[in-house]
Amino acid sequence: MACFITRKPIATSAIPKHYDLVLEPDLDKAVFSGSVAILLDVVEVTSLISLNVYDLEILCTEINSLSHYSDPIRISNISYDAERQTMTISLGLPLAARTQAKLAFVFRGKLNDNLVGFYRSRYQDADGETKVLATTQMEPTEARRVFPCFDEPALKAEFSIRLVADKHLTCLSNMGIAEETEVKVVSEGDLQVTGTAKKAVKFNRTPPMSTYLLAFVVGELQYVESNLFWVPLRVYAAKRKDMNMDTARFSLELAIKALQFYETKFGVAYPLPKLDMIAIPDFPAGAMENWGLITYRESDLLFDETGGSMSDKLRTAITVQHEIAHMWFGNLVTMNFWDGLWLKEGFATWMSYYACDHIFPDWKVWEQFIAEQLQVALSLDSLRSSHSVEMPIQSESEIGQIFDAISYLKGSSLVRMIHSYLGEGDFMAGVQHYLKKYAYANTTTMDLWESLGLASGKDVMTMMDILTRQVGHPVVTVIVSEDSIVIRQDRFLRTRDPLLEEAAMLYPVPFNILSINGPNGVLHDTSFAEREVTIKVEGFVKLNAGHTGLYRTCYSAEYLQKLAEEAGKGGILGVEDRAGLIADAAVLASSGYQKTSDFLQLLTNFSHESQYVVWDIIIIHLGAILRAWIFENQRTQDGLQSFVRRLIGTKASELGWNLADSGHAEKKLKTLLFCAAGVTGDPAIVNASKQMLFEFSRNQSVIDANLRPHVFRIALENGGSDEYDVVLNEYLTAKTSPERNTALQSLGYARDANLVQRTLQLALSKDVRDQDVQFAISFLQVHRTGTEALWQWLQVNWNNLSVRFSSRPLGNIIKACTAGLSTRDQLKSVRAFFDAKDTTLIKMPLAQALESLAVQCDWVERDRSDVAAFIENLSPLDQ
Repeated sequence: MACFITRKPIATSAIPKHYDLVLEPDLDKAVFSGSVAILLDVVEVTSLISLNVYDLEILCTEINSLSHYSDPIRISNISYDAERQTMTISLGLPLAARTQAKLAFVFRGKLNDNLVGFYRSRYQDADGETKVLATTQMEPTEARRVFPCFDEPALKAEFSIRLVADKHLTCLSNMGIAEETEVKVVSEGDLQVTGTAKKAVKFNRTPPMSTYLLAFVVGELQYVESNLFWVPLRVYAAKRKDMNMDTARFSLELAIKALQFYETKFGVAYPLPKLDMIAIPDFPAGAMENWGLITYRESDLLFDETGGSMSDKLRTAITVQHEIAHMWFGNLVTMNFWDGLWLKEGFATWMSYYACDHIFPDWKVWEQFIAEQLQVALSLDSLRSSHSVEMPIQSESEIGQIFDAISYLKGSSLVRMIHSYLGEGDFMAGVQHYLKKYAYANTTTMDLWESLGLASGKDVMTMMDILTRQVGHPVVTVIVSEDSIVIRQDRFLRTRDPLLEEAAMLYPVPFNILSINGPNGVLHDTSFAEREVTIKVEGFVKLNAGHTGLYRTCYSAEYLQKLAEEAGKGGILGVEDRAGLIADAAVLASSGYQKTSDFLQLLTNFSHESQYVVWDIIIIHLGAILRAWIFENQRTQDGLQSFVRRLIGTKASELGWNLADSGHAEKKLKTLLFCAAGVTGDPAIVNASKQMLFEFSRNQSVIDANLRPHVFRIALENGGSDEYDVVLNEYLTAKTSPERNTALQSLGYARDANLVQRTLQLALSKDVRDQDVQFAISFLQVHRTGTEALWQWLQVNWNNLSVRFSSRPLGNIIKACTAGLSTRDQLKSVRAFFDAKDTTLIKMPLAQALESLAVQCDWVERDRSDVAAFIENLSPLDQ
């Protein structure tokens, strides 16, 4: 791996105003040729110009002053800094301040296979022939791989793009096409591209934008379109085998609704004259918000409404609404540098749920946000190796590592919190002020807080500056008496070993109290930043009403049991409060604040729970206990399985698994309980799953799409090679990406040692795209055989993996390969292995993986006898 040094920003003595860029990709030879002319504003006298270049062959460099010299300025030297990915041009004559210059390059590059910069994506067409399209991924710092540029978000400029390609290929970029002409020779400076007749596609000039938002796609494409919005909308996809463009219509229709909703809420019209969205066969993330040309992984854009699952539909909806929100938040107004990544990602994540709740109110997405997204954010945020939401970037290597749950999910949770604190009207007024004031410009987080403060009249700046710049969140301990409560905050660490400076941390915590005496059940909608406060309140029920605050709440075991009994009555504790109560209790037990047995006892009050989100939280945390205990004695493991089966059995039997005529919420609950009962060995569900899979091998329509991943899992966990081959064949032959992904992930559930090795071999074979390797290995960690084999696989294949993957996917692979480990010997093995490796690019995810493993070891060692005693004390009926 490359070694990176401390970041040094590009000198801004001359800044870009306009790029005139020509690119010609050769899809067969996997190369591209190009030229770029950059119009510069000279801010101060300078004889040096620095800009970013990486992995390009520069054929010609020329600079002209547009004010003083008629001839090109002599270049006395060109130097390259490979570590900083920059070139510095030394001029024979200085450029005067307040003048303009034109810097031009001719260059060549490679269409790589690494899913960054300008890269190739392969697919099979209707005839089974392998085809290639060229596409881009510039974020965060990959534009420099495509053309010499000032590759920092704050150095916005306008772009005029021309793509040269074979006539039968479609060319797309951020803007619409200005003109298309036939060419045989393209001449730009010293660039001479010759060959058979091609076309040159010139695109309209962009507004000022950052380099990371540029996009180009060249290939054989097809599309569906709509003119129901005031600008044209299209969804593109490759002309690949089994592609059904009807699967693009859900996203197309959703885009119209999202654009209309955002225009209303933001008070700013959509900024560009068109919007294209395109599904790319090989794509490194879920999607990328290139302005006017959003690129997606196929499974996150294309949805089969006739056969897709509810979870696939939700993921597609959230992803599309997230990316479209970026057209304003991130593109129109852009963070000044990557330390403000959360500013665009956190807000777009929150906005995607906000829009989804408006467009699909029956989905109740905010309940799911609390159960899933918020919990993931708080989990990572409770590690010492986490980072603040707004994180100072010390080196280039850190940029890719902060595209994580803190920037996206904690960021969006903070937005949700401040929205609740300010109220809808003041919050959206502040957002509108922010977008209008800083349109086409760059901002810092403080600019957003200033706008929200102006709109609301509240001191948003002081509170939110601390919450975004200070790592972590508090645990708020509550002591309840008859007419008052004492609440105390401390930094929450799952390791429970705060350093002096960590112990001194205080957070301005917005909080509200659920009380039987409050209007609408809520009292004291305020905040506190002290260590400890006493509040007079009668009829107290629960802190953090609606679970909008970012903190864990710790009650005594006795009071927690009282709250659980109250929840069982179906009274004042709503869905969010019940889910939050269980989540907090689970995490505090795993961290040593309470006993795991107390948490298990707490759950016995929820056996008749009716809401999906509450059951989702319960099953997520029961699953965490089962996985943490997989290396413990079999008696305890069997007892835990029996406890889970008994807990969910009544509700699972009551609901059954016939999904016909069930509504959205009931379907989700039925499938969730079906899976949980089957995974813990319910004989009726195990037998039904194996029978359904057998019938599926002959008729794939027999399993409802919502049940399919659960049937696959249960049949594979309880089957052998026959079941494995059915699911493997589904992966290899399925017609849609979600179907393929479901099958690929499910293979990891097979527990036979030989089948585990088949899965691991498949993961790095030609049958799995690089983007999908994480899917192939992700569920091996849920059983002992897979967990042990997965760690060995990582060690054996490390050299290959570390070259093949960039920091973000490599960090995810490390976490997947270590998440199931839970013994001291395993922790020592992981540490020893990575101590001998260069971990510059994975410093943060590796530290988080190691700390999570240490926490898991502590948990099992601390509560081993506690859980064993709980199991032994269960009555036969409870087991």
